Amino acid sequence: MMTPPTKAPSLAFLCIKSLKLQLLQSDNTPIPDLYELPSELLEGLVGHLPALALRNFQIHMPFNCCLDSYESGDDDCLINNGRKRARNDVLGNSWKVLFELRWPEFIDHLESPAEWQHLYWEKHLQNCVDEAAEVALRPTFSGRICSINVSDNILRYICHEDHMSFQKCVCKELSFHLQTFGPYLRCLRLLNVLCVTEISELLRKSKLQRLVLRWIRSEKHVEPLCKLLIQSRDTLTSLEFIHCKLSSNSINAICASLHEKGIHTTGMQRFCIKTSSIEIDPLAAPSAFIAFLMSVRTLHSLHFCDSNLDRHISRMVFSTLFDSSSNISSLDLSENNISGWLSTFSWRSVVGSPSSGKSLGSLCKLNLRGNELDKYDAENLAHALLHMPGLESLDLSGNPIEDSGIRSLISYFTKNPNSRLADLDLENCELSCCGVIEFLDTLFMLEKPFKLLSVADNALGSEVAEAIVNSFTVSIESLNISGIGLGPLGFLALGSKLEKGSKKLLSINISKNRGGLETARFLSKLIPLAPRLISVDASYNLMPPESLLMLCDSLRTAKGDLKRLDMTGNSCINHKADHSTLLSEFQHNGEPIFVLPSSLASHVPYDDDP
Repeated sequence: MMTPPTKAPSLAFLCIKSLKLQLLQSDNTPIPDLYELPSELLEGLVGHLPALALRNFQIHMPFNCCLDSYESGDDDCLINNGRKRARNDVLGNSWKVLFELRWPEFIDHLESPAEWQHLYWEKHLQNCVDEAAEVALRPTFSGRICSINVSDNILRYICHEDHMSFQKCVCKELSFHLQTFGPYLRCLRLLNVLCVTEISELLRKSKLQRLVLRWIRSEKHVEPLCKLLIQSRDTLTSLEFIHCKLSSNSINAICASLHEKGIHTTGMQRFCIKTSSIEIDPLAAPSAFIAFLMSVRTLHSLHFCDSNLDRHISRMVFSTLFDSSSNISSLDLSENNISGWLSTFSWRSVVGSPSSGKSLGSLCKLNLRGNELDKYDAENLAHALLHMPGLESLDLSGNPIEDSGIRSLISYFTKNPNSRLADLDLENCELSCCGVIEFLDTLFMLEKPFKLLSVADNALGSEVAEAIVNSFTVSIESLNISGIGLGPLGFLALGSKLEKGSKKLLSINISKNRGGLETARFLSKLIPLAPRLISVDASYNLMPPESLLMLCDSLRTAKGDLKRLDMTGNSCINHKADHSTLLSEFQHNGEPIFVLPSSLASHVPYDDDP
């Protein structure tokens, strides 16, 4: 039996393949007469080009090219030899298709980026850099970072197979990718092993806006990093250090690179050090660090989360900000041991305006979570709050301030009923029922009611129920009372006091309260009385089987917009039962409202006993 003859490739296919290879090798030399082809042929060609060929096609494309749907170019369009190229819908859609083909899991999380080509090459470079870091970290690696070959797994997305196999293919080395696609780079994550001079040299044409550094723990990595910071100083707006060990000299060099002495303007907006170790002598603070905090007027966000700060360093940072001209709006000192950091602040008298510090006058968010703060720190904080008239969010969770501490906050609110504070987290602060009831009663005198309040994981008991229900009427939008020991009596009291409901309540967390059937009864009454309620966490409350039917009846009669009701960890959910009817009946925008356990392990009742 004869084998049927193989169908010969069409002329169009051979032409496109030939043009692909020519475009892959024509970085600086345009292909003669290519752009004179009819628009339908050019559009067909564009739809078949790999990323590198499409880039070269776009670089050499004249403004009078016959491709349709032109848009005016912007300052972010790639510049080649000083010439700015216009964009158009055909090319933009092609870049979007290439991005979706390579990273389909990210496409749904993007908000219509203005320049798909920029986004494509930026993510491509990050893949190349991450892969190079893995190679450089191998004990057997020796050589130059820039000479590391990019794997075929990455190259196959930007090149043609025939081009990849070409012996003189320059796109195999990391240096080619950094030099060629560096101008597209805006955000970059670097491991310590790549903080070397050659990387800084290869990124000279980049316009970095956001830089994340990981595992910088040696002075040998700081000097090349500083070179990269200096050349990116005009464009860099965000700098983040994670898992780093920074000495006083390192911080001084880094801040000196960011801030040119004698010039009080820079674009830095966010400076973050987290899960790291800062080694600063508070008696000999780095001068460049202090100058950076005092002089960078664009700095809005300053984070030192879990950075081994002590009270002396924290006091230095806070005092510097207080006296500076910075427009700081977010300060995060969480997960450090800084008890006593404000012990001297109460000496400062408030004269005239409640905010004599320019920077703290614009502070909107203060995170002090998990700092071992006690009742004396809370008292000092109440004095400091007088200098933060714009503060809207305060996180004190995980600090043992006790009832004495919350009474200091009550005193602050009593003296400042016009406070703008709308988001307060008092989770796990060793508060009692009496202290929380006093605090909740204070909310009625505030001119601007709270939007978010958490008193979770405090042993409050059922006696706090009436005060909690009353708080619904002061426009709280999000309430977290998880793990406060309500029990069946507490939920019974909540339900009996619930009459008017809440027109403002958006979310409530009542998990881990062991309420049993009374939990379901309370929710069945709350859901119809809270028309704006969209999220309920009722997990781990020991609800019996009849609870589910009770909640279903409530949802059928309610006219609200509930999107999520978490029922995990309750005995009312039989993991062997078929809940498909339940899930299909109660949905919001195609998604089930009920969050049910997915495995037997998640049905184990929550045990809060020590």
